[in-house]
Amino acid sequence: MAYRHLGRYRLQESSTTLKADHTDTSLYRAVTKLVRTMKTESRPSLETVLDLMLDAVCVVDAEGHFVYVSAACESIFGYTQEEMIGRQMMELVAPEDRERTQLAAQQVMSGQPSLHFENRYIRRDGKRVDIMWSARWSEGDQLRIGVARDVTGRKRSESLQETVYAISEAAHNTADLTSLFEQVHQITGRLIPAPTCFVALNAPDRGRPTFPYCRTGGDPERLPLEPAAALCAEVTRTGRALLLTANSGEVCDNLKASAATDSFCWLAAPLATAQGCIGALLLNDTAENATYCEQDIDLLQFIANQVATAIERKQLQARLERMAQYDELTGLPNRAFLFDRLKTALARARRNDERLAVLYLDLDGFKQVNDGYGHSVGDLLLQAFAQRLTQHIRETDTVARMGGDEFVMLLEGSPTAADTAVVVTHILAAMHTPIDLAGLALAIQPSIGVAYFPDHGTDEASLLRRADEAMYQAKSASTRKRDSNPLTVDTLLDKDQR
Repeated sequence: MAYRHLGRYRLQESSTTLKADHTDTSLYRAVTKLVRTMKTESRPSLETVLDLMLDAVCVVDAEGHFVYVSAACESIFGYTQEEMIGRQMMELVAPEDRERTQLAAQQVMSGQPSLHFENRYIRRDGKRVDIMWSARWSEGDQLRIGVARDVTGRKRSESLQETVYAISEAAHNTADLTSLFEQVHQITGRLIPAPTCFVALNAPDRGRPTFPYCRTGGDPERLPLEPAAALCAEVTRTGRALLLTANSGEVCDNLKASAATDSFCWLAAPLATAQGCIGALLLNDTAENATYCEQDIDLLQFIANQVATAIERKQLQARLERMAQYDELTGLPNRAFLFDRLKTALARARRNDERLAVLYLDLDGFKQVNDGYGHSVGDLLLQAFAQRLTQHIRETDTVARMGGDEFVMLLEGSPTAADTAVVVTHILAAMHTPIDLAGLALAIQPSIGVAYFPDHGTDEASLLRRADEAMYQAKSASTRKRDSNPLTVDTLLDKDQR
């Protein structure tokens, strides 16, 4: 290891690189001296030394033009030294960073050194590069001297870590998928231009994807759903992210006809899970100078992977919540859901001084169906009965399966005895029509008991108990002549046994 001294500025030399100390003011004095001598004589050895540095040295005049750049500028910015000299520095700065970059430059020119200022530049190839600057102002020479370090890799790693955390937090804190997708759109927009964002989920039974999330910064009536659907199909087929512009060749030609605008700049990444591709995350930018790059493809795919995991987690959570509150066989609310709904309804009825009715239903002859035709037919009967029940309730009412062949209906809104009688009549009439089950036409009727709040009980348990007792009284009092209807369960079983 050796060191070279240039005035008071010391460069550390190794077999591979030279590194500058961004806080050493003698570097800036040495560069200023170099620029002066370049005007009058051949380039000194100091410039050769500066060209060995991985960090780029740039000198800018008071008007913002480059007057000197070291060789490292070409590897960082993509322009040769000759192409940069005389060019306005601000032209290379990313548009969204120009205002604060100009402010930082003014502060440096006022005599305030800038250490570790970070902004983004547009390389010659269109890619963005993150730069950390240390800069000082030479009052005597009216020059701004800066040392630029490419920190794109570090910033990318930081962004990815922040993205993972942000999406994980969103998945944990949002109540539903729509809220999650809104958060993902905001997170993505901080990394990639995303004025229009789609989340497309495959729906094989429908023949085209669904769009649970579609947001645009433009006219919401002109959402480009057709190209989005085509892109989703393409990335699902290939399993690869896709960058699509007007110059993208054959793939673009196949999809361009469905584009709703002349600006055709898209990014699409598959939402891949262990079970396969479930859809796609898509971005569309219709700005006149819109452009995405290869780096954006990798970044969007990384985001899509996190989103796919979050979607799986949300969907699993929704399934578990539904399993906890709904009956798997009939799809109706279960006992736990009913108790919660009844508790809420009672509180509302007390507050509003209203009446409510609880109907307890039990299928007559259900045991004979199970014993005679098997549980599969019994399950079909329960499903058919549940479907007919739901056709005769209002949105404000609730029907739930308590277990076995027992069901409960909750009627809110101060129903009178006449109102309840109408509901019961409709249920009995609906069940009068035989149910076709696996080739069997079964006519089966429920026994129904009714209890009212506050007449028969003031809490959940007492109301359900009184309605259950009334149901058994109705079952005992009912007389059904088994031979009078050839479609009853008992008659069918008698025929099978002959």
